[in-house]
Amino acid sequence: MSTKALNKNSMIEGSLWNKILGFAFPLALTGILQQMFSAADLAVVGNFTEGLGKACMAAVGANTPIMSFIINGFLGISLGTNVIIANAVGRKDDETIRKAVHTSLIVALICGVITAVLGQLIAEPLLRSQKIADEAVDMAIIYFRIYVGGLPVILLYNFEAAIFRGIGNTKLPFIALVISGVINVVLNLLFVLVLHRTVDGVAIATVISNLISSLILLICLRKTKTAARFEAKHLKIDKPVFNKIMKIGIPASLQSCVFSAANIIIQSAINSLGTAVAAASSAAFNIEIFSYYVLNSFGQACTTFTGQNYGAWKLDRCKKTLKLCILEGIVIEGLMVVMLLLCGKSMISVFTPDPEIIEIGYVRVLFITTAHLFSLFYDVMSGYMRGFGISLSPALVTMFCICGIRIFWIYTVFEQFRSFTCIMAVYPISLGVNAIAIFILLLIKRPAKKLSSRDG
Repeated sequence: MSTKALNKNSMIEGSLWNKILGFAFPLALTGILQQMFSAADLAVVGNFTEGLGKACMAAVGANTPIMSFIINGFLGISLGTNVIIANAVGRKDDETIRKAVHTSLIVALICGVITAVLGQLIAEPLLRSQKIADEAVDMAIIYFRIYVGGLPVILLYNFEAAIFRGIGNTKLPFIALVISGVINVVLNLLFVLVLHRTVDGVAIATVISNLISSLILLICLRKTKTAARFEAKHLKIDKPVFNKIMKIGIPASLQSCVFSAANIIIQSAINSLGTAVAAASSAAFNIEIFSYYVLNSFGQACTTFTGQNYGAWKLDRCKKTLKLCILEGIVIEGLMVVMLLLCGKSMISVFTPDPEIIEIGYVRVLFITTAHLFSLFYDVMSGYMRGFGISLSPALVTMFCICGIRIFWIYTVFEQFRSFTCIMAVYPISLGVNAIAIFILLLIKRPAKKLSSRDG
């Protein structure tokens, strides 16, 4: 096993701008395709469940912030894997790469099993607390039970993808997702159109497709000739590596969890406005999220490129990575926002022909996609700091600015002006404040400059 095979598209040598794009594009496409296949669940139940379409859409949509809370929490931990492996690649430290790979795979499976069991225990009280309409709540509980039961394979795929990102490969996770996603769509249609299932059918299809994608990446890790090769004999938790992963991953995980908890509160407020608003918000989420995956791909690119160059002690390339990720991100994200604003109503109509739902959903697309330009700045700057192992302070700032503002808004402003537009207004406000706060934090931290001074 050698790092030589990892250096074909080295992040620590040569031009950066094209390599950042080459890393970010497959990552963005992976997220977009993942959401498109997830949106297929919504489109199928919205169009092919006869008179239950609106209730099915509300049931699936009610689960979205809860599942995001769970999965994003573990994705935060997987960022620790990404950074540790990226640093090790920069240092050409094969042993740490090997230990991080096997430690991460065990963590993914153990966390998945434990969370799946706990999820079954809390399913009904959790969903019934979300103010879901009576006609949708039972289906929401069924969807949640099936989806959460598949968490072991869902988390395994996400940690495997983090391993590949750490070594600079975003193409294989993309390919695995394409294969499993096509299978997901086929199974959706099979379960709903042929077997006449509703939300339970699309949930089962999602779990099966995630099982396939996780197996594909596991086989790729088994066959790779790099230091990231999976071998059963090495499958154990290495305590020092585990601690390093958690040091970076836990703050990011807490940030994601608090972020998602705030969104659960927002979803509860949305649900309180009725089934039509809940269905519209659910449909719009599956469109606006496309722009998030674009901006997030540049944030993750910044983390990985900074991590590898920090490991190689090429601090000037770290600073250049930050600038390029912001500049390239502005261009690509700006184009995505314009496209979604122009095509938003047509895209929502894929989920439902109901004109009321389309109009309400477009309000969400308008507010949130434009606010994502603020997200780009804080995501890239936070990713840059995480590449240096600075994870706690960006997480705390984000929790305070975004989550604090959103929770305060729902319990104060929304109570006075109970409308969907009022709820949506909190997104640009909270994201804008957070972008400014993260920029100030970066000016205070200045990791590359401080390390250069120390080296000198």
